[in-house]
Amino acid sequence: MALFPLFVELDGRPCVVLGGGAVAERKVAALLEAGAVVTVVSPVLSPALAALVAVGRIAHVARPYAEGDLADAALAFAATDDGAVNAEVAREGRARGVWVNAADDPAHCDAILPAVFHRGPITVAVSTGGASPALARAVRERLEGALPEAYGPLGEVAATARRELRASGRRASAQDWHAALDDGLGALLGGASWEDAARRLRARLERAACA
Repeated sequence: MALFPLFVELDGRPCVVLGGGAVAERKVAALLEAGAVVTVVSPVLSPALAALVAVGRIAHVARPYAEGDLADAALAFAATDDGAVNAEVAREGRARGVWVNAADDPAHCDAILPAVFHRGPITVAVSTGGASPALARAVRERLEGALPEAYGPLGEVAATARRELRASGRRASAQDWHAALDDGLGALLGGASWEDAARRLRARLERAACA
């Protein structure tokens, strides 16, 4: 599959999950983390999903999928283990312009989920285009082990420095940013505090912006 890599803003947007089992649980968890408004369509729910319904975190439509369930959705997940249902969901999604992900069914996917890990504000996603989710997970684990935890606080420092530079009307080149981030990361890896790393990164950027 020739897929275009894209991160999508789902905060406050309606998303639909068809299915109520373990696969649906994982999709719902990811959607809630992104701030989506989630509706699950399934005759029965796992205990974990039922608990989310009980506290109002998600909505539940207690029946099998039916035409029209994707109305107004930004994104839909078919997690039913039923190829015929996946095909119907994919057909409705394409008719309505709604992206659909069908678990373990690439033929009925408009979008797939990469293997993901986080370092603070940094998200690293790995995909094989649906060819081998196991390989995507293996690559993710290798990268996760190689990327120091310090990149998390470094991301926060960089975001703050970027806002400060923009507010002051100054600019720094890509090369200056690279050097400043190296300074900040080196400080964090050397055991410096978050505040000291931030000072070093800002000082390097300020010198460059004033040059």
